[in-house]
Amino acid sequence: MKLLNGKELAGYIQQRQVQQVRALVQHSNILPKLAIVQVKDDPVINTYVRLKKRYGDELGIEVESHHPTQNEVQQVIEKLNQDDTVHGIIVQLPLTDPTQTDEIVNMVIPSKDVDALGKNPDFEPATPMAIMWLLAGFNVDLRGKKILLIGRGKLVGAPLEKQLKESGMDVSIADRSTKDLAEETLAADVIITATGSPAILYSSMIKEKAVVVDAGVASEDGKTVGDVAPELYERDDLTITPEKGGVGPLTVCALFENVIRAAKNITKSDA
Repeated sequence: MKLLNGKELAGYIQQRQVQQVRALVQHSNILPKLAIVQVKDDPVINTYVRLKKRYGDELGIEVESHHPTQNEVQQVIEKLNQDDTVHGIIVQLPLTDPTQTDEIVNMVIPSKDVDALGKNPDFEPATPMAIMWLLAGFNVDLRGKKILLIGRGKLVGAPLEKQLKESGMDVSIADRSTKDLAEETLAADVIITATGSPAILYSSMIKEKAVVVDAGVASEDGKTVGDVAPELYERDDLTITPEKGGVGPLTVCALFENVIRAAKNITKSDA
């Protein structure tokens, strides 16, 4: 078994990002800043926000969090949009009332939409970027391979499908309407899953020597679990993300890559 360990790559990316932040501060007098708008108080969400704050601290990027009620969100985002010291804004999902998600994420102006959730963001979404970094970092060549994406969500599946198709890759999608998931998975050389449904992929559903990227996050019995069943890790022929530390560490790196780019874009517009 070959493990696609995102933590290994994250260390190299972090070193590069520290240097980029330092250069922005020293040469352009710009301290990159990320604003997180969090409506819902939830232990899982709070953990993600803490991770982002910690990573920002390690890079020398200021991360500030705002905790408005959902009725106050528009006012907070408008203020952050106009604040020149804020380079990136993310609306931490899910919201208390998810029916307003599209309306609220579209309030963030494209030049600060570092999560790329709005209509016309200036950036690539973080998780698809992390998945592509992970595959490239471990020399997984996608050309000529049958790629199956499980899940067509706004955060991962849909943007990744677009990106892969634009690169000329052979991509299929499986979602809730797929009648026989095993038929699809057994035909795939590379499976990227991001459904957030615990253990939807079992060993009998995966062909020999396949590549499996688990970008799903779900909560089961108080634990964070992925989309693949634990039995997959008993096979020695697969190339697969580890149970922890696969796509996740790189997603945080990718988000801050966008924050750094947003800050750099200020220097270009001032030039």
